[in-house]
Formats: sequence, C-alpha cells, structure tokens
Amino acid sequence: MQIQNILVVCVGNICRSPMAEFFLKNQFPHLSIESAGLSAMVGHSADDKAIACMDALNIDMRSHIARQINAELIKKADLILVMSKNQSQHIEQKWPFAKGKVFMLGHWQNLNVPDPYKHDQAFFDETCKNIQTYVADWQSHL
Repeated sequence: MQIQNILVVCVGNICRSPMAEFFLKNQFPHLSIESAGLSAMVGHSADDKAIACMDALNIDMRSHIARQINAELIKKADLILVMSKNQSQHIEQKWPFAKGKVFMLGHWQNLNVPDPYKHDQAFFDETCKNIQTYVADWQSHL
C-alpha cells in the first residue's frame, strides 16, 4: 500500500507529535502529514521548549496549533504513528477500524517516546533527538 497520509499522535499535541510531524514534513515534503492529541490542548501552540529544540535544527514549527484526534483524521490516515503501546491500544479500542495502521513512532527499535511535558529543556532536547532518530528509522519504509 502506498502511504500518502500520516497522522502523528501523542497526548496533548504540543510536544512530541508536533516535533515528529515537522521532522516528517521536512523529510517527506510530498506526503500529507498531520498531528493530533488523545486529550489535546486544543488551540494551543507547540510548547516553547519543543519550539526551541526544533529551532536548533532550523525547523520552525511556530505554525502548529494543537487539535483533538477524531474519526475523520483516523479514516484519512494511511499510517498512524503514536508515542507508546498504550496509545496504540487506546486508538484501536476506540476506533477498531484503525487496526493495522497504528504503529509506535519508535516501532523499529521497539521504544516508546516518554512525554517531556513540564520537564526541563534537557529532557526536551533528548526527546527531540529520539524523535529525529525514530523518524529516520521510518525512511526506508515510506
């Protein structure tokens, strides 16, 4: 199956999923890539510390606005990337039609992406580096 639409999901949609979304957009400009949160801080911009991480890599994600995941976004997505096993189980339980297209971002290393929310900049930088690595791991699969 040809992947055209990717949805990246975390909890609040202000830290991890926007970072992953913008890394993916940077690497795959021909794909449609969006992000959303399971309990999104709807209307909020990305966390300042996440913006700082991405600025350091010359990726500007100030345009990001958090939004809530919904059935429409899931239906449209060919691939849904989440930050943890729990998140994939949650999505597949709530929207059974999503089964088979939900994977952890860290799938190829079987690793979760811990939530940096309310942590210090060093934790955000580490999270950002991990997300960058996991996005690169998907390169040969997209």
